Amino acid sequence: MRIRKRRLGFAGAWLIWLLAFSQCLSASEQGIESLRQTGKAFAAVARSASPSVVFIQIEGRAPAAAIGGPLPFGDGWPFNDDFFRRFFGEDFPAPPGRAPAPRQPRGRQVIGQGSGFVFDAKHGLLKDKTYILTNNHVVDKAEKIRVRLEDGREFDAKVTGRDPQSDIAVIEIDASGLPALRLGDSSKLEVGEWVVAMGNPFGLSHTLTVGVVSAKGRTSLGINDYEDFIQTDAAINPGNSGGPLLNLDGEVVGINTAIFTRSGGYMGVGFAIPSNLAREIARQLIDKGEVTRGYLGIVIQQLTADLAESFGLEPGQGVLVSQVTDDSPAAKAGIRQGDIVVAYQGRPVTDVGDFRNRVSLTPPGSRATLTVLRDGKRRTLTAVIGKLDENAVAAAAPAHSEEELGLTVQTLTSELARQFDVEADSGVVVTAVEPGSIAALAGIRPGTVILEVNREPVKTAADFKRAVAAAAGERRLLLLVRQDGMQRYLVLSW
Repeated sequence: MRIRKRRLGFAGAWLIWLLAFSQCLSASEQGIESLRQTGKAFAAVARSASPSVVFIQIEGRAPAAAIGGPLPFGDGWPFNDDFFRRFFGEDFPAPPGRAPAPRQPRGRQVIGQGSGFVFDAKHGLLKDKTYILTNNHVVDKAEKIRVRLEDGREFDAKVTGRDPQSDIAVIEIDASGLPALRLGDSSKLEVGEWVVAMGNPFGLSHTLTVGVVSAKGRTSLGINDYEDFIQTDAAINPGNSGGPLLNLDGEVVGINTAIFTRSGGYMGVGFAIPSNLAREIARQLIDKGEVTRGYLGIVIQQLTADLAESFGLEPGQGVLVSQVTDDSPAAKAGIRQGDIVVAYQGRPVTDVGDFRNRVSLTPPGSRATLTVLRDGKRRTLTAVIGKLDENAVAAAAPAHSEEELGLTVQTLTSELARQFDVEADSGVVVTAVEPGSIAALAGIRPGTVILEVNREPVKTAADFKRAVAAAAGERRLLLLVRQDGMQRYLVLSW
């Protein structure tokens, strides 16, 4: 009996081992099959999209001015690199510490390259037009544009319309029957979702790279005037500009536009213009050849932690109105300096760049509702959106908050107003700033006019000193200042 039990025990153990081994094999096979199916999904996207992706070659003339010049972000700006000029043209400045490229004589022929994709077509009695989306910097200053398809066919192209502010352009070719890519809904993208970038990096036609959405809503990068970038780790390199960023359904969710690089090549950070923004810009370029933007007439700034605390809010709860232009749509709607805009057209407002984009895409003449916080109470206001022109520029004011106080003010007299070239009205003028102080670090300089302290107007130096003394316990001041003709709020802490 004992021997039989031992044999049964041994057989049972052997059976358990076999089952475990078979389960491991099954799990391994399932993992391989899952990877195989993922690869097939990428291959399917490539097959469907490649006929619509084009190689763009441009011919133009080099500018007479030397390459180089001041850097928008100072010497530490991460985007500067020789290869990055291939995204933004030969006028792009040289990286810090590197000599600028030699001056090129006027008239010298230069050749550039980029990517694009077919997204629309118009049929006519005499000829058909096929429209191609790309970046403005790909075709800017081009004298001749040549488009090459995957099958080797080539066409001369002309510019339908360009929008430098968003870096979007539409070009057209006389052709018919070309497959167009669908523009998907970029607002539905999620961080971590698979995306596929296609284009012609370094002139290598129809290259596919794969990655995920790393972040959404990237603004204030200083690349375009109107920014709302999708960040991705799908490899994007010079020559990819204008190519599509696609989801696994083969829909375009973005236009590959720029890279972060210190080496000249891929470093895991690329940026794409979202398809929802591109769709609206492209529609206007095709219909009118230009883009008409909405205008409110306010200067806004991000609600930092210090500013939010001063207004009794949490960071991210709206954007701060620091200036309202006289007789503007905002002024007529009753928007005031110091209001916090928390919603626009029923959607929450949390970011300066996003809010600016939404206003700009609102058709002029239409009515827009804004929800603002004023003195702790919500108010709903309605504005008739104006048309943005060169004389009506809305801006986002920079916000500063550092850690030390050190400035001298005087009552703003007509003589001081002339001396510092400022308007002679209510307020106090800063006549001296201590180096390294909170005021200096916040950007205050001699000539800055302080209009309010902790939401109260100050008309004399004595008013300012009393306001500072009253805030001694809090060790924090909320200032409204005017500098270079613009007003903004800032917080001084000490």
